[in-house]
Amino acid sequence: MAKEAKVWEVIKNAGYEPIENKSIIVSYAPENLSDAIVKFLGLDNQFFVLQICRDELVLVPFGRFSMELKREVTLSIPFSEIKGLEISEKGLNYHLTIRTKDDVITLSVQQKELSALRTSGFLGTTMLGGNWHSRNMDGTLKMLKEIPSKLQENVI
Repeated sequence: MAKEAKVWEVIKNAGYEPIENKSIIVSYAPENLSDAIVKFLGLDNQFFVLQICRDELVLVPFGRFSMELKREVTLSIPFSEIKGLEISEKGLNYHLTIRTKDDVITLSVQQKELSALRTSGFLGTTMLGGNWHSRNMDGTLKMLKEIPSKLQENVI
């Protein structure tokens, strides 16, 4: 269980400027049905906090076994490198596909409605019982959808 303030602390210490309440819990999307089954059974799934920062998106990992937030940023994608971004519904999750000039990254986001029963709810629950993953979902997805058009308008 990671407090959102701890997420911001890790990101600030790494030199980034997180935007408050614009973080959700994600994992890499399965590549095929077999991979989906393995991840569903919890045999091989890594979770991250996806944080929108002033100039980039960053991923902060949770430990695979401890489920504690690690004090590192494993991936940073500057907005200027994003060529496309799509969000689609996929079963009980959303798939967030980010295209850069060199790569395509697809992340899986557990929907907020069942978050309390799933890993995102466990990882995003605070000591007071609030769930920041669920609370941040709508605003974060909205801001993510706006990134490509803001890039075209040179607003970012």
